[in-house]
Amino acid sequence: MIRVLVVDDSAFMRKMITDFLAAEIQIEVIGTARNGEEALKKIELLQPDVVTLDIEMPVMNGTDTLRKIIDIYKLPVIMVSSQTQQGKDRTINCLEMGAFDFITKPSGAISLDLYKIKEQLIERVIAAGLSQAKKPEAASAEPLTPKRPASAGFEKPKTKSARQAVFIATSTGGPRALQKVIPNLPKDLNAPVFVVQHMPEGFTASLADRLNHLSDIQVKEAENGEEAKAGCVYIAPGGKNMTVIQDGGRLRIVLDVHDTASRHKPSADYMFRSASRLSDYEKVAVIMTGMGSDGTEGVKEMLKAGSVKTIAESDESCVVFGMPKSAIKAGLIHDIKHVEDIAASITSCVKKERV
Repeated sequence: MIRVLVVDDSAFMRKMITDFLAAEIQIEVIGTARNGEEALKKIELLQPDVVTLDIEMPVMNGTDTLRKIIDIYKLPVIMVSSQTQQGKDRTINCLEMGAFDFITKPSGAISLDLYKIKEQLIERVIAAGLSQAKKPEAASAEPLTPKRPASAGFEKPKTKSARQAVFIATSTGGPRALQKVIPNLPKDLNAPVFVVQHMPEGFTASLADRLNHLSDIQVKEAENGEEAKAGCVYIAPGGKNMTVIQDGGRLRIVLDVHDTASRHKPSADYMFRSASRLSDYEKVAVIMTGMGSDGTEGVKEMLKAGSVKTIAESDESCVVFGMPKSAIKAGLIHDIKHVEDIAASITSCVKKERV
């Protein structure tokens, strides 16, 4: 049973969130709180497994409360965000601080239509609870080791004019993981970098702005039809899929809103499959922290096409070891790396000199 504390300054929101969660057999709501100060007292008293935390509250806001929860109690926290620009920016900040994940209120601080995100809320709370339950086992667990992919692997194209591109997929825990990877890429990296981070519309722009501020390499939210250039990171917009196509001697980004088998939009499989169709390109495919298996099928297609190096984030540094684990167990990964080492691994795969 996953024990949850619900924190929101609105009595109506507390009641709705509590009712949604209490209806799930795996979850028990053990208490509620109206603000951050009350939440910290309730955490000390009730010792929950997971906290849902409103960002905008009086007395002590969600950001300050989150900082104390992480520092003192090290509990997984699901942030409950508004759709305002300020709310989006604060959400990205909370994710970088270490919040487990977030959901958005569909229509403002008091959302009568909160039922629209009921399933997302339950899914995230269960994932957070399971991540907490597995922590004591992590040290003794047998680590997964990569099996050499049976398909083409990282084989150099035969032409000397081969160019390069990097593709990264991540989900739960991704904003914090990306903060450890993207700022450590050199600004003269001789490849464009394409990133799928599972997020709703609007939040990816805040994520791109934040990463750009922290990085020497340029980071931006991808735009439909733009040319992709070496030394730039392109983050797929929330609510849209990103593919990369060849246009003469250039790469061009195409965005669409097609539904995908993985139900994610943007979808990692969708992006990776487009990467598999790029000829005369050496590719690096990276799968980092996240729930589910998005990316596994796409990487299979990349390996069949050849000229790809595959990297997965290790269980040790993942917030949720779902997406990387799926690809590793399928025998698709060349190297498993701690998140702190992924940037160096990417850089080592990309030639420094333009050809």
